[in-house]
Amino acid sequence: MKLIIPMAGMGKRMRPHTLTTPKPLIPIAGKSIVQRLIEEINTVLNQKITEISFVIGDFPEEVVDKLKNISKELNAIPKIYYQDDPLGTAHAVYCAKPSLNGEVIVAFADTLFKTDFQLDEKADGIIWTKEVPNPNQYGVIKLDKDNYISDFIEKPKEFVSNKAIIGIYYFRNAEKLNDEIKYLIDNKVLVNNEYQLTDALENLKNKDFKFRTQTVTEWLDCGSKNITLKTTQRVLFHLPEKELIDSTADISGSIVKKPCFIGKNVKITNSIIGPYVSIEQNTEINNSIISNSLIQSNTIISNKLLTNSMLGNYVKISGNIDDLNIGDYTEI
Repeated sequence: MKLIIPMAGMGKRMRPHTLTTPKPLIPIAGKSIVQRLIEEINTVLNQKITEISFVIGDFPEEVVDKLKNISKELNAIPKIYYQDDPLGTAHAVYCAKPSLNGEVIVAFADTLFKTDFQLDEKADGIIWTKEVPNPNQYGVIKLDKDNYISDFIEKPKEFVSNKAIIGIYYFRNAEKLNDEIKYLIDNKVLVNNEYQLTDALENLKNKDFKFRTQTVTEWLDCGSKNITLKTTQRVLFHLPEKELIDSTADISGSIVKKPCFIGKNVKITNSIIGPYVSIEQNTEINNSIISNSLIQSNTIISNKLLTNSMLGNYVKISGNIDDLNIGDYTEI
C-alpha cells in the first residue's frame, strides 16, 4: 500500500505559525499533525504501508528530513515530490504521478480522524466521509440503492446527503486515477483556474469505477487556531495515560488538570496547568494558570493567566490575562 500526502499549501489561516513551520508539521501532544494522520491511517489497514509520498512546496531541507524520518519510523520508503504552482487538488496528487500505481491512499494533510472500521481493500475505491449537521458547507456524496456512490455534490444548497468528504481516498488501481487527472490537465478542464480531484472522481464513476464510502467517527480539522485547539482537546482525550506526561518533566508546587500533554524536559513551577494543554519540549512555566492551549518548544511563560491560546517556539511572555496566537521567536 502506498500513501500520497499533498501538503504544499501555505496554511494562511494558521499564520503566524505557518510563517516558520508548514501546518502539517505543527506538533500536537508531541507529534506533528501529519505524523498523527499517518499513524491513524495505518491502524485501519490490513497491510503494510510500503511507501509514503509527500507533495510539498518550497520547504527547507530540515522539513524534508523530518518527513523522511516519519516514513522511516514506519519502515516505509519516503518519496518527496514538489508542487511549484497551486493548481488545485488534482494537480497536487498528479505531482506524485510516479507513485500513482497499484493500491494507493491519498490523504490531504490538514485533517485528523478517529474511526473503528477496517478499510475495505476489495472495493475499486473508498471515499472516507463523516456525517455532518451542516452539509451545505462541504462536498458530500450521494449513494445509490446498492450503496455505491452515485453523485459528488459540492456545498449543496438543498439537502441531498449529510456524508461529507473528509479528504482521504483509497484507490485499488491508482493508474486509473492517474489517467483521469492527466485527461483534466491535457484538456485544461479547470474550475476557478484549478484542477479539481472531484472532477477526476466523477469521470472514474462515469466509467463504472465503483466507489464505496466508509464513515469515520470523528473528523478533526486543523485549519485555524480555534479549530486546532478543539482538535488538540480531542487528541488529548484519546491519548493513553502513559503518553501524557514525559518522565523527564520537572513539575513542582503545581497542579496538572488532566488531560494534558507535558513533553521532554518541561519545567513547571507554582502553576496550574489544564485541562487541555499541550506543552512541547524544553518549555518553562512558572507562576501561571494555563488552560485550553497549545504551546510549542523552548518557550518561557511567567506570571500569566492564559487560555484558548497557541504559542510558537522560543516565545517569552509574562504578565496579564490573554487569549493569544503568537508565532516563533516572539517576546512580550
